[in-house]
Amino acid sequence: MEYIYAALLLDAAGKEIDEKSLESVVKAAGLDPDEAMAKSVAKSLKGVNIKEVIKNAQSVQAAAPAQTAAPQEGKKEAKNEVAAEEHMSEEQAAGGLASLFG
Repeated sequence: MEYIYAALLLDAAGKEIDEKSLESVVKAAGLDPDEAMAKSVAKSLKGVNIKEVIKNAQSVQAAAPAQTAAPQEGKKEAKNEVAAEEHMSEEQAAGGLASLFG
């Protein structure tokens, strides 16, 4: 997980997310860097717009509470629709996050 955090820090700083940068951030945090893990994460994040992934994840979370406010008479039907929409949202979010882990 520390490599994902390192990637987020590098992205926030506007730095390139590569193997050496990830290792440097992990080392600066007082941990022993793992070359294979750094290489894997860097390769997985190549071409991924992290800011866009975060933005999409936030919009999915913000939409969920609004969908649960259904009138009492159609509450059961609304719950089924909300569950289906949340399932789709989780699948969509998982698709974006899958790219983080290769």
